[in-house]
Amino acid sequence: MLFPYTYVPHTMEKMQEFIDFIFFKVWCKAPGNGGFRLELFDSNAELKEMMEAFFYGDTQGGDFFYGHVEGIYSQFATLTPSQLDQLKQWYQANNDIEKVCANDPAVGIIRYKDLFAAYPVLGKTIASFFRGLYDKSFLGLAAVKTQIGDIADHNKQFFTVNNAGKCPFCGLSDMKGIHHTRREAYDHYLPKYRYPFNSINFRNLAPACHECNSTYKLSKDPAQNAAGRRKAFYPYATGAHGIEITVDLGSPDIDRLTPADIQLTFGPAAVHEEIETWKEVYGLDERYKAKCCDVDAKDWLEQIRILRDTHGIAPEASLATFQQQTAKDPVANSNFLKLAFLEGCQRAGLFEAIAAGGVAP
Repeated sequence: MLFPYTYVPHTMEKMQEFIDFIFFKVWCKAPGNGGFRLELFDSNAELKEMMEAFFYGDTQGGDFFYGHVEGIYSQFATLTPSQLDQLKQWYQANNDIEKVCANDPAVGIIRYKDLFAAYPVLGKTIASFFRGLYDKSFLGLAAVKTQIGDIADHNKQFFTVNNAGKCPFCGLSDMKGIHHTRREAYDHYLPKYRYPFNSINFRNLAPACHECNSTYKLSKDPAQNAAGRRKAFYPYATGAHGIEITVDLGSPDIDRLTPADIQLTFGPAAVHEEIETWKEVYGLDERYKAKCCDVDAKDWLEQIRILRDTHGIAPEASLATFQQQTAKDPVANSNFLKLAFLEGCQRAGLFEAIAAGGVAP
């Protein structure tokens, strides 16, 4: 991840608070606590008001929520204390997104396939509930919006703060911000079809460009692959990562450059594992190499030639100026990759060719 998002608090976080209350104060207290009833929510007035609206109202989304909360309560009522403790631990672990990303050994996460193996019936009911929580047919209900607000307002506040304008997962695509009437999709960083309990946790929801979200990442799991657990960048980390990219060109012929001619090296070494996860999940080797072979990259080099021909600025001087610009804002215009590519062109001898009057269009 090229840079982390700043987390923006919003009233929509109340839904996660409601789910926390339901899990710990209602479901986990179900054994020996009698039948399901609205009085179970007395200590959470806002949630009770929403549950009452669903109980007395007639909406598909309201029936979905109320019915699942009641059904899961009945299934929790049959669990033993040790089973409840296990589910509590899984719930807490899956919602500590930062520690999951850090691959903290003390955080024992669980995926749906493991939940289904341990609790076949309960697991499927939980999956149906949590996978349906982040859905416009539910979040758009008046009874829900009254309590937590809506995603459009969250999006506006989010991009008022996070206004870099580029997708932090690739740095190539522009992001729709506060001046757009459409919005980017919020990606479930830990995929909601793989992980229970965190589908409405906004620490696990991060806007991503269409290419990152819907073309490359899809349902890939940043926290785990076939080899097991792994580290991943946390989208809301409090410090920047300072990603370093080096582009080496195996061919000096810019017009016939192919991905096979390009070698990418990423750093720093301190976050090597996170970088490898990031590259694999978002297909960055392929995408960055393709960018270096397309017309934009040729234009980057052409700008160096034009500055020499029109203004008499030596290629090395143009590069030095651009290095200063990139240090100030590495993601504007994908400067981070443009600089790495131009430095690769310099090492490949293309600046010498420009100085000698070559590399013409």
